[in-house]
Amino acid sequence: MKAFLLLEDGTVFEGNSFGKEGKVVGEVVFNTGMTGYQEVLTDPSYCGQIVCMTYPLIGNYGVNLDDIESVKPQVKGFIVRELCKTPSNWRSIESLNEYLKRHGIIGLEGIDTRALTIILRNRGTMKGTIVTCETLEEIEEKIAEVKAYTVSNPVLQVTTPEIKHYSGEGYKIALLDYGLKKNIVRSLQKRNCEVYVFPCTATAEEVLTVEPDGIMLSNGPGDPKDCRFQIDNIKKLIGKKPIFGICLGHQLTALANGADTEKLKYGHRGCNHPVKDIEKDMTYITSQNHGYTIIKESLDPEIMKISHINMNDGTIEGLKYKNAPMFTVQFHPEASPGPGDTAYLFDEFIKMIDEAGSSNK
Repeated sequence: MKAFLLLEDGTVFEGNSFGKEGKVVGEVVFNTGMTGYQEVLTDPSYCGQIVCMTYPLIGNYGVNLDDIESVKPQVKGFIVRELCKTPSNWRSIESLNEYLKRHGIIGLEGIDTRALTIILRNRGTMKGTIVTCETLEEIEEKIAEVKAYTVSNPVLQVTTPEIKHYSGEGYKIALLDYGLKKNIVRSLQKRNCEVYVFPCTATAEEVLTVEPDGIMLSNGPGDPKDCRFQIDNIKKLIGKKPIFGICLGHQLTALANGADTEKLKYGHRGCNHPVKDIEKDMTYITSQNHGYTIIKESLDPEIMKISHINMNDGTIEGLKYKNAPMFTVQFHPEASPGPGDTAYLFDEFIKMIDEAGSSNK
């Protein structure tokens, strides 16, 4: 069926629908990954967003049971240049079209995704709506609806409803779920860690009752400043145990230490973002998915220092703290999708726990 994308500035793209038919409103963003569309679809950091893939052919290896990062697709809509209708892969159990239809996600194909990406890069991220219909009518009313769209604290929509436990014989890690990807848990389990996953609403006291050796703060969606409870909670955890934060967890930790954040023009989303580790004097290719960044001028040099920078735009990609055993990064060392070049950060977290344990003996 014919379908349209209408941006809040009035720009219209005409294509064809796949997945579910109907209407959806969300923030339109783009992802530059060549593969990994299944991980993108199931990444909770995309809650409330319509994702456009810049790579022209999507769906060619279908959908499998292994490459999912949460229990269901988290995007509000999905846009591709060309949808592969006959996937070929030994793990594939269904096509992308079938998968989205089963989960009630609206897709749009056949539009000029390069033109859409250029618009978002030049004008900044915008809200938009995908509508399946033969002719797009009442445009002004639809634009007003799009402009009025907001997502209020999406972290509450994607967090686990209850504590989850994953066994292990190594260090015990308390993982606060702001919208975590499953590969964070897998990465800790590879290092033989015992993992307790807590809802984002868990208090510091509840987290500490399991007597963790370390605390992880996960990725997640939305504006970090909306997470006032989580910021106050992190303040109570600082200094209690070694802390490692990823993506939203990175931003929340900075806010808890007096820094400030701002929205990027169009964000960083993809598997090919170069980031420099300052101490190692090495640049790594990273997986990223975020729309906000920490403001350099807001950093207190007595409390924190920059550990990683983005080589494309110079934004902060990592911080190390001087007031407690704690470090955070903006990118995704657990990847999925993307390269695992920065998985060494999980080893550094384990080392930090080792050193904290030694100093307490």
